[in-house]
Amino acid sequence: MRILITGGAGFIGSHIADRFLREGWLVRIMDSLHPRVHPNGMPKHLAREAEFIPGDVLNRSDWERALEGVEVVSHQAAYQDYVPDYSQFMSTNVVGTALMFEVLAARKLPVARIVVASSQAVYGEGQYLCPQHARVLASPRRLQDLEKGLWEVTCPECGMPANPQLLEESYTNPLSPYGTSKYAQEITALKLANLLRIPCVALRYSITQGPRQSLFNQYSGIARIFTLRLLQGKPPVAFEDGLLQRDYVHVQDVVEANWLVTHDERVVGEAFNVGSGTPTTVLEYAHKLAAKMGKSVDPEVPGIYRLGDARHSVSSVEKLKRLGWRPRRTLDDVLEDFLSWVHGLGNLERYFSDTHQQLLNMDVLRMSHAH
Repeated sequence: MRILITGGAGFIGSHIADRFLREGWLVRIMDSLHPRVHPNGMPKHLAREAEFIPGDVLNRSDWERALEGVEVVSHQAAYQDYVPDYSQFMSTNVVGTALMFEVLAARKLPVARIVVASSQAVYGEGQYLCPQHARVLASPRRLQDLEKGLWEVTCPECGMPANPQLLEESYTNPLSPYGTSKYAQEITALKLANLLRIPCVALRYSITQGPRQSLFNQYSGIARIFTLRLLQGKPPVAFEDGLLQRDYVHVQDVVEANWLVTHDERVVGEAFNVGSGTPTTVLEYAHKLAAKMGKSVDPEVPGIYRLGDARHSVSSVEKLKRLGWRPRRTLDDVLEDFLSWVHGLGNLERYFSDTHQQLLNMDVLRMSHAH
């Protein structure tokens, strides 16, 4: 069996490649090696046994070469960043996916399964419960509230704070350009796959962490930013009041989810969350990371907020659990494996940059008037 992994030189894709190689599969990787993620070109972690095709998901001839002779497609390639490149999100994530199906249809290629990497970002502000008015499908938080440091989601009926619920697959409402593009990609993939009678499934990843995360890409997020600041003797900077809840999942648990849905017939036409199902506040994360690094530094909480951020975002993984998958690694495992990999990189000075200042300059980060 041969699998094509788009974005296979990247963080998640390269781990998926390793898993399938261990099982005796032939692995083909198509990756553009985008300089924002791979400034040094081909990464050292890429398995030598894998066939590599330099390619762009927006190039038809690249797709034609990559898709020839494969039984499974693992579509991990995506554009993700905090830079407001709205058209780039849509062209890479949506148009690139549609182009894949164009090639499959034109060449009548006998692909037996497509797995599309989606994101928890499709849920936007998420799902809440009001003690008086039951379920609340949250709208984006108002800018005037964020400017005042009023962080919590409130019930639109009574105005009282609502309680965050685990995100279930049945409701989507993306806020960010990235989340919107990933939801559009999901719809495109599942509908076109059904039209072409190709079994397809979408996996909505929570915040995936572990070895091989890009330390150059700002979208690598909290692990990258907090670790690099702590290594410089600086405190991590928590957004809002530091009590935002997030869901962190180990990359190996994500890999196992990909392995399962490649083989299970019950997943066809469906979307599944892949996360830990466990809420962790940003402050809890910062303290745990600092302790793992032997640093006695308290995080700063200056009242900075990021436009388009959800207040709380933690996925329910019950749907995927019913198929036999479960997250086997804890946040402690995530941090220990990530730090072990970082320490093996040697001199880290080239990764140091003031990410917060860069995002403030782009007006992605703002300061509340309450601080």
